[in-house]
Amino acid sequence: MTEAIAIRFLGPTVGIIEGSPVDLGPPRQQATLAVLASHVGRAVSKAQLIDALWGEAPPASAEQSVYTYVAGLRRALEPRRGPRERPQIVTSTAGGYLLRLRPEQIDVWMLAHLLEKASQLKEPGNQLQRLALLNEALDLWRGPSLCGVPGPWAERERMRLEELRFEAVETRADLLIALRRHEEAIESLQELTARSPLRERPRELLMLALFHSDRQAEALAIYEEGRRVLADELGVSPGEGLRRSHEIVLRGPTPSPSREPSIPRQLPRELLGFVGRAAETAKLKGLLVPWDRSPAHPLVVISGPPGIGKSTLAVQVAHLVRDSFPDGQLHLDLRGATPNVPRLGPLDVLGRLLRALGVPGAAVPDDVDEAAAVWRGCIDGKRLLVLLDDAAELAQIRPVLSVPSGSAILVTSRESMRAADDCYQIHLSCLTAAEASTVLAKLVGAERIASDPQGTRRLVEYCDGLPLAIKIVGARLADQPDWGITAFAERFRDERQRLHELEAGDITVRSSFMASLDALRSSPRPIDRSAARVLAQLGILHVPTITADAVAQLAAMDEGEAARSLDRLVNANLLERREQGRYRLHDLVRLFVGELRPEGRHEAMSRVLSYYVATARRASTLMDPHRVQPQELPVDARPRRLSDQDEAVSWLADEEANLTQAALQAMAGEDADLAKLGTALAFALMWYQQKAHHAAEMVTLNSAALEVGIRLDDQRITRFAHSHVAGGLHMHGRPAEAGEHFGIELAMAREAGDVATEHRALGNLANVHLTMEDYGRALHYAQQQLALAKKISSRIGERYAQLIAGAAHTGLRQFEEARVSLEASLRNARADGDIVHEGQAHMHLGEALLAAGRGDVALEHLRQGAAKQQAGGYKIGELRCLVGVSKALRIRGQLTEALETISGAMPLARALGNERWKLRAELEQEAVHAALGVPPVRAV
Repeated sequence: MTEAIAIRFLGPTVGIIEGSPVDLGPPRQQATLAVLASHVGRAVSKAQLIDALWGEAPPASAEQSVYTYVAGLRRALEPRRGPRERPQIVTSTAGGYLLRLRPEQIDVWMLAHLLEKASQLKEPGNQLQRLALLNEALDLWRGPSLCGVPGPWAERERMRLEELRFEAVETRADLLIALRRHEEAIESLQELTARSPLRERPRELLMLALFHSDRQAEALAIYEEGRRVLADELGVSPGEGLRRSHEIVLRGPTPSPSREPSIPRQLPRELLGFVGRAAETAKLKGLLVPWDRSPAHPLVVISGPPGIGKSTLAVQVAHLVRDSFPDGQLHLDLRGATPNVPRLGPLDVLGRLLRALGVPGAAVPDDVDEAAAVWRGCIDGKRLLVLLDDAAELAQIRPVLSVPSGSAILVTSRESMRAADDCYQIHLSCLTAAEASTVLAKLVGAERIASDPQGTRRLVEYCDGLPLAIKIVGARLADQPDWGITAFAERFRDERQRLHELEAGDITVRSSFMASLDALRSSPRPIDRSAARVLAQLGILHVPTITADAVAQLAAMDEGEAARSLDRLVNANLLERREQGRYRLHDLVRLFVGELRPEGRHEAMSRVLSYYVATARRASTLMDPHRVQPQELPVDARPRRLSDQDEAVSWLADEEANLTQAALQAMAGEDADLAKLGTALAFALMWYQQKAHHAAEMVTLNSAALEVGIRLDDQRITRFAHSHVAGGLHMHGRPAEAGEHFGIELAMAREAGDVATEHRALGNLANVHLTMEDYGRALHYAQQQLALAKKISSRIGERYAQLIAGAAHTGLRQFEEARVSLEASLRNARADGDIVHEGQAHMHLGEALLAAGRGDVALEHLRQGAAKQQAGGYKIGELRCLVGVSKALRIRGQLTEALETISGAMPLARALGNERWKLRAELEQEAVHAALGVPPVRAV
């Protein structure tokens, strides 16, 4: 476990376990970890921790707070540690507490190690190696050190680390100037000078870098600014080093008898605020500079959706590996998705790269194949890094891709390039919440972000991890320092306005997505245009995931074309492929396509809802042909082909979230026809939700259906909705409220002369009163249902009434009447092959026999009941039978078997969320433990 942990303090404090960030708790808990990490391998006393956290005036609760912080760290760093297991990472010793990690697992220790190695390589022949070590050390920083960590120790450590960073940047710049790579030194030196204007060394180096880059006037301006600042702030003149740099600049360049061939250094500047993407960065570095010194991978592609940060990552990685490509680094923007700007053609790409290598423009052939041959000749024997940014498609860059061993091409594209030879493609997904918050802190300021963690969290969620959105939000906040983060986040709550808020100057999330859509629409390829049409249709239906069969209904196309269009959108990184055959829109893409509003939206929605209703009804019937399906609204749609019960249950389980959202969307709209289709879909899910014990979902969905029935004055919809809301409330442990809805349904049914609904409402009322242990009322309603069921020849109604009547007799301790009623129900269920009611009859018979003191006979009924309920997918009934089996075994003295049974039932008891039967399972577990003479156990 400890091997998979890393702790990062050079920026926001974060822990990483098995590649995923973990929450290290409140700021002082993070400070506790930082102090322990600074003494890794050595014990830190409580007194030292208190002094580090609070200084000379600790609160009275300081010692208790330290205990709390240590306990919190143990939970965070060992999330899978059992309650009786000893902590392995933060341990207690006689001298205090000890962090048991290796130094290389902590970035501050790695920083010290790298800087020490670099300081030992001062000979001229080691300049490149030393530069690589400094680059690696500086790459460890992700923002201000110990960002947001309080306490006097953290403040001192922050100052020490920032000084180390200043010195490392200065040393790196000195090396770059010595290696005649002056332009690369300028950006970081400008940042240092701006941040610490009184520090002379960065100013000296900046003057030299500008001077050797033929920017003499700027170098002199830097000196003059420094002279003025030193005089105004300290009342002193520039030191010897700054004066010496000034003299060098004033003397001007020294003529050289010969000039070395120019090495292209075309990379855009790296972003000093770059954070996150640690795993992707490491992978890309490993491909371009393999650890075993083998040649670089020839073609590496970074793909991903618009705004995901492909170009930023590519530039960052290119800078990290540039020293391994001594013959130069080329960069070209291919304009694959630049709005209103034509993309570069293959000949344009070749021409620009050749001219960058010194080939005169007139010498570049007009033929692509000839130009490609010249390209191969120019790079033969060289070690070049070529960064091709924003490729539109593989054909645009294919002539460039043949490079000699040792050179590498790094490509960014919204499209997949996997078809290219020797291609290794990395797909970028959204930033984690921790990474996104760190990016925002870099843009806005760590203190401002730390002051409102809840507002920051909401803002990051609204951006959905898209770096472009984070960048825009950061830019807007930086421009408005008086804006509160929580207040700003409120502006994003309304999804209809969110894309409008994600605009800063000419940078917008919407235009980024539109460029991709326009490229598909204007493509000469039919599959691209079909994909563009499908993308627009996806904004009509608001569901978590989508499948090809549903898209075929939306877009009125065959399923094969729909599947190909979805795969094309995946390759264009406008859609995410989840499990096989299922797709998802990124949240911001979903908002974008929702604005497109293609023609025929009503018809498209009607088609897909009708298809969903027809298939849900078909699946529900296959799942259990004995349950009565509401068919109040016929639909004109062919359902999906489902072959058997298992396939039907699997489809319902996979699609429940989509069907629920589609139904809620339809019922929330003003269109009456679509709203009715939404209620039909809600009712079609009822039996599956009841068997799966999805009580909350059932209440939510059918409450919406009830509102539709009332709004449209549709009595039939209203009756069904009351019944299904009541069913969900009953499962949820709220039988009294359920009884009110069933009572309304009964009254409405009687008023309408709907005998079938009346007899069903009577049975449900009987069951509700049974749950409330009002056995007399339960028997009363059951007997009324039985009479009506016989009148309308409903065998399922008869056996249900017999079930409830039998259970009511048991509650009234009328055991012989209970046996007669329940055995009649069992015979009826067996004759019709209804395994659900057969299982319930066994269950109630077992409970009746247990209550009558006949545990030996009860046991077999309860075991059969559990098996039948499990086969029928009736989870709450399965749990109830298992509790009864354990009780019967316990009464017979078979305690080991009882313990095994009830222990196996507890995961189901916790998962179902039925507090009534969870409590009964817990009480039975305690009874078994008590009989065994061991401490009681409560479910958690």
